Amino acid sequence: MTTLVAVGAQWGDEGKGKIVDWLAPMAQLVVRFQGGNNAGHTLVVEGQQTILHVVPAGILNPGTINVIGAGVVVDAGVLLDELEQLKRRGALRDPSRVRVSGRAHLILPWHTALDQAREAKARGRAIGTTGRGIGPAYEDKVARRGIRVADLLQPDDLREAIHHIAEQKNFELEGYYGVPRIDPEALTQQALEWGRRLEPYVDHTERTLERALRDDKHVLFEGAQGTFLDVDHGTYPYVTSSNCVAGAVCAGAGIGPTRIDRVLGITKAYTTRVGSGPFPSEDTGELGERLRELGSEFGATTGRPRRCGWLDAVMLREAATVNGFTQLAINKLDVLSGLPELRIATAYRVNGKLTHEFPMTLHEIVEAEPVYETHGGWKQDLSGCRRYQDLPAAARSYVQRVESLVGVPVELISIGPGRDQTIARDEPFRPT
Repeated sequence: MTTLVAVGAQWGDEGKGKIVDWLAPMAQLVVRFQGGNNAGHTLVVEGQQTILHVVPAGILNPGTINVIGAGVVVDAGVLLDELEQLKRRGALRDPSRVRVSGRAHLILPWHTALDQAREAKARGRAIGTTGRGIGPAYEDKVARRGIRVADLLQPDDLREAIHHIAEQKNFELEGYYGVPRIDPEALTQQALEWGRRLEPYVDHTERTLERALRDDKHVLFEGAQGTFLDVDHGTYPYVTSSNCVAGAVCAGAGIGPTRIDRVLGITKAYTTRVGSGPFPSEDTGELGERLRELGSEFGATTGRPRRCGWLDAVMLREAATVNGFTQLAINKLDVLSGLPELRIATAYRVNGKLTHEFPMTLHEIVEAEPVYETHGGWKQDLSGCRRYQDLPAAARSYVQRVESLVGVPVELISIGPGRDQTIARDEPFRPT
């Protein structure tokens, strides 16, 4: 048995879905442990693109059980639509392949309405959320006034809870933001229908996971967003509302820390960010536009153009420290082909002082000026490479420099969106 946690090492959008889909045939369970449908994982299998927002990225592998843990916030309507789409394309014939924790909290219409109203009112101080209600749902969870997936299966308790909470939510929506109220009885009827349709998927997922571990199954934990969107360790307040780092697996999935064997950090060969917030290595000129075009850098959830820039090793070292990476995956190495020279940020200057460590405060990150080292590029198309030795010498040198700067071995390299466009330098699920 081996457990492997796959998490983003940057600001999300690192291509975790592609890597999880590639790893899934080696695992018997794929477990999502945090976030909501603000995440978007794009998979390309045999030329067909699939975008997932809630269901784990192991779903396209027929032998894999896909678990949505208690740490996830679930928009039941979005989840049900996603499940229906998977059924129509023949990817989900057996409902037992998707297990949803009854302890996961629900995203309800008032959460979405509040999220969007707050962003609109904030104007120049907006965080840049996806407007999907994730933050307000986590607020209610922490305030102990949330409604959970299992509550959908208890009609009387559900009606009472919705009517009780709606009074406060509608006061805020109408009285402060001036937006329409939510009809509690209409929401109750909708929620009861969600419960009827979701019941075959609802599970005590902690027990399912424990049985798998006892039976020596391989378990893959799939993170959403990335390290620097973590509510505690990211570029606060320009972050998401959950913990995105590897340690969140324990609370979000329901396992002890002694059960985690390996942690895979996933990064692009360059850096991107969606939404507001500091970005030290951002390039707002021709290079940034070229990376956006060649890398198709548009959000899978919102379609927003991603901000682009050079690879930032200062960030990656911080991510390695916070997550305890045992290995790295580099995505989109192929996008760098054709650039005459490449840069990697190896340090910052903050208020005139050189530092090799990621700053603690937002002010320092905003003031950080990257210090770059330059590497030779390569002209060859990498999409046909299938072994590490097939890569041009300059590409191998780039990978090796990343390993040296971060202090973690690069074991997976993606050179295209397809499953077969992945180079493995070692066995990901090997025993520790």
